[in-house]
Amino acid sequence: MNKAKLLSLLVLPALFTMSCSEEHDVAPAASMSAKSTSLATTGNGAPSGAHYTLNIIGVAKDKTAAMDGNSGHRIFVSLEGKTKINLQNADLTDGTFQVLDANGTDADGALFQLPSPDADGDGTTSYSVYARALGKPGGQVKVNTCATDVATGEEVCSLESLVTMREKGGSKFQNVSAELLTIYADITDDGIDNPQRYPLFSDEMEGYYWDYDNNGLRVLQLR
Repeated sequence: MNKAKLLSLLVLPALFTMSCSEEHDVAPAASMSAKSTSLATTGNGAPSGAHYTLNIIGVAKDKTAAMDGNSGHRIFVSLEGKTKINLQNADLTDGTFQVLDANGTDADGALFQLPSPDADGDGTTSYSVYARALGKPGGQVKVNTCATDVATGEEVCSLESLVTMREKGGSKFQNVSAELLTIYADITDDGIDNPQRYPLFSDEMEGYYWDYDNNGLRVLQLR
């Protein structure tokens, strides 16, 4: 099943790519599994076709300028240490992919708006995300999707992380839909260790964000 839209988040050295021409299966709320169909790809490993690109740029010095509103296709994060990239459901505002606050180096963190990946709850995401690291070789980053459990008020972070580093030579995109569009965690209080996969903006949790733990990566590009 092919979908027409393709989301690509480019972030200079590293970038997120979300593709709607690829299906990424996620079981509804309590049990999501992931699988993808075969797609035509470009030389850099990203699916061909229209896309949205987001560049997440690591900076050594905190930004002081106001960067609210439509701030283009980039977000600034700390070159070393953690940055909070808050996520807003575009479906609630009749919007689409958009950077609403590009400055992730201040106390509030950044704000990125994106559609719910599984708004109808049928277990299949409407777009995918691809990422690659760019910039000077040697930097690396770990990104976790987190939120607050509505039932307990406790913060929950996915057991799966996007971990990538900038190596020498060309950099190719990888499918990171599971890591960035879902939270894989055990939030049931039944005494049984049984993690399940929940899509972004699932009702079981609130306050979704990406926990961006940077170790010198200059650019993460998402598509």
